[in-house]
Order: sequence, then structure tokens, then C-alpha cells
Amino acid sequence: MEKTRTNQISGAVLDEIIDRHHNAHGRLLTTLEEAQEANQFKYLPPETLTEVAQKLHVPYTQVYSVATFYSFFNLQPQGRHSIVVCRGTACHTKGSKALLGEIAQILGFRYPDTDDEASYTTPDNEYTIRTVACFGQCAQAPVVAVDGIIHSYVNSQKLIRILKKLK
Repeated sequence: MEKTRTNQISGAVLDEIIDRHHNAHGRLLTTLEEAQEANQFKYLPPETLTEVAQKLHVPYTQVYSVATFYSFFNLQPQGRHSIVVCRGTACHTKGSKALLGEIAQILGFRYPDTDDEASYTTPDNEYTIRTVACFGQCAQAPVVAVDGIIHSYVNSQKLIRILKKLK
């Protein structure tokens, strides 16, 4: 059963975040980071972007530009667990594309088989699987990050052990 998606953090929480960074340099970036972290599904819905723009007295276009420029911001709900697969040349030649298929099989869903889909969240919001161009750890390819922990030399057996710990 799909969880209800929380579209907005409370105004009081956002006010508290903004107050903490009242005169700080880079307050927009910091505010967006903390607002995303405060959201149950770790993303910035349009309502949050609008409220941030209003409360910081900056144009919505500036807020949206920052949120879409940095890859660590999410504009769609994210899963409780994050799985990031490197698709750089070294990881690709060592089998990272096959790992994407194995992740889908282990977790019981069908990963979109298109090269333009860089992020996919399972319908139950448990997992977000995404790809990155490169982790910069080519010597240890293929590389997969799970909930922020980098795993090197990932093969099928290692992947199974890693994902079983999430279930």
C-alpha cells in the first residue's frame, strides 16, 4: 500500500529553519537543504519552494533555479532508502548496468530500461534508485552507494548482502 505523500513541511518548521540562518551568507541554499531534510520524503514540493521564496523575499525563479541546479535537491518524493549506482565508464565496463537490473529484481520491481531515467522511486516509497555519472572511485568499480555508504567492487553476491540488510 502506498504511503500518503507529505507535500509540505509545517510553516513553523520552515520559519525555524529560516530564523536560524537569518543573515547568513548562502541562506537560500542552506534553507532549501534543511527544508528538504525536514520533509518526510526528502524532497522540495512546489509549495515549499513558493513559501521559501516568499519568506526570504527572493524571486521564485531564483529559488527554483537553485533547486534544479544542484543534483542533491529532489523535486519528487524519495524513498526511505537511497541506492545510487555509478554509470561512469569504469563502472559501466565492470557491470553497473547489470547491477541496476539486479537491484530491481531483488527489490521486486521493474526498473525503467531507458538511459534517460536517472532516478526511480518504488511505488511504496521504500527505495529510490538513481544513477550518477561518476563517483570518482573508478579504481574500485563498480561502485554503489546505499543510504550514503559507498560500496566498492560490487558484484551480484555483494549486492544481495547489501540489499538484504535494508529489508
